[in-house]
Amino acid sequence: MTFKSFVKLSAFAALITSLPAQDQLKIGTVKMQDLFKDYHRTIEIQSQINTEASRVKKDSDERKAKIQEIFKSLEALKKQIDDPAVNDTKKKELVKDFQTQQQEGITLEKELQEFLQRRDQAIREKMNQQMKGITEEIGKIIQEYAKSESFDYVLDQSALSLTQTPFLIYSKDAVDVTPFILKDLNKDAPAKTEESSEKK
Repeated sequence: MTFKSFVKLSAFAALITSLPAQDQLKIGTVKMQDLFKDYHRTIEIQSQINTEASRVKKDSDERKAKIQEIFKSLEALKKQIDDPAVNDTKKKELVKDFQTQQQEGITLEKELQEFLQRRDQAIREKMNQQMKGITEEIGKIIQEYAKSESFDYVLDQSALSLTQTPFLIYSKDAVDVTPFILKDLNKDAPAKTEESSEKK
């Protein structure tokens, strides 16, 4: 936690404790990590990402298999080239074939690396964009719920400081609104997704 954040949190705590009983703030807490993980849209997107990753792996495996075939062929050519029983004319042909296949293997390996880098970047960008949208959706639902239930503040229980310690350690009489928010988020979830979420 930075010094600036600590000052803000300390000031917030001082404000709460200094208020008269009748003016106590209504505070709610929420576990953003749980909401994010169990939101049916997150599950759907993760499934899409996994499907895309499987396609990439299948394509990658096929390319690797082709490269392996080339290198096996190179090994066989190398043995023939090193065989003293092979005449010079035949050896020159083998060397030329070896160089051609070797260059093809190098080219295919380079193309594979570039392919994996492109697909990895595309998947990460797609995931980051969609997850950002989900975070905004969850935040909007929390704000609407907080307003409808007259909460002054809703704090994230799962948030961590820069030192990886809980940002919110204690809040007297705070209400955990996570179940209510999650129910609202998943009200339009497909039945199967909703059922699997409830089993977790």
